[in-house]
Amino acid sequence: MDDTRGNNGAKTPSRTSRRGALKAAAAVAGAGAVTAMGTGTSVAHADGPARNAPTFVLVHGSGSNSFYWQPLLRELGLRGHRAIAVDLPGHGLGAYFPQSYQAPQDLERLRTEPSPISKVTLADCAAHVIGVLRQVRRNGPVILVGASLGGATLNAVANQVPELLSHLVYASAFCPTRHPSVLQLVMTPEAATSAMFTMPAVQTPPELGVSRVNWRSGDPAFFAAAKDAMAADRPDAEVRALFNILEPDESAAIGASEDARGLLEKWGRVPRTFVRYTQDHTIPLPLQDLMIREADDTTPHNRFRVRSLTAPHAGPRDPAVLADELERVAHLSR
Repeated sequence: MDDTRGNNGAKTPSRTSRRGALKAAAAVAGAGAVTAMGTGTSVAHADGPARNAPTFVLVHGSGSNSFYWQPLLRELGLRGHRAIAVDLPGHGLGAYFPQSYQAPQDLERLRTEPSPISKVTLADCAAHVIGVLRQVRRNGPVILVGASLGGATLNAVANQVPELLSHLVYASAFCPTRHPSVLQLVMTPEAATSAMFTMPAVQTPPELGVSRVNWRSGDPAFFAAAKDAMAADRPDAEVRALFNILEPDESAAIGASEDARGLLEKWGRVPRTFVRYTQDHTIPLPLQDLMIREADDTTPHNRFRVRSLTAPHAGPRDPAVLADELERVAHLSR
């Protein structure tokens, strides 16, 4: 169902505080994706699917990996759908875990320890996903689904290969159009209430080029803030399990400096759905609705199909809820 959208009128944080908050933004803003381990991809499918049935390709957000999509992959597979979850470059089995992040932790060194993910760009992420799309497109239509920061990759992919895509699904994901970058969206008044501004991040120097979150922190204040940002509706034990599949590092450039706008003549050609998470404290509803409005203004001939789910940033606790929405998109894509 569609919900009423609007600004909550909260006070806008300063530019300085917002830039500092991006360290948490890049890590939290993508920790919303659910998957299965593999060497770069995870797959769910039933035997003998029709060749014209769509394949779902799932893209995780920052600090996450394909394992985040596992409950949804299982649900889609049990329903007879083809689905694959990708690990973006520097994630999954290719992730880097700083030595200082291990137990016992060296919190001082964690602030300065380099990470190879600092060299990963939005172009790298798009190239990886496009490689997957070229393979699965041979089986029929492709529905590309992104969560949180993964939405920037959806834009970059659609800007290059719209012909490979039947539909784009943004699951409370960033979709820049009028604002060039994720950072600039985070700096809007509509983002003023975001939990990104209260979510503690590791204060790494800018030249390190990474956004880092210590998901293994034993600080009760960190746990409370991170739970509020990610999955306030879940028991503490489930939240700890979620944090233990997340990764500490994300490339700072993807959210802060790279132009991730969907382009009218490419991205603008692909039908799209925005799934609003009405309890998302990280990408609050006013910000979700701003992105929907700006995208629709960019392509008034191809507006978002909007759906709303009662869910936090990590998505619905019951994967069947999101699977139902994806099945509706699959019906449209046949």
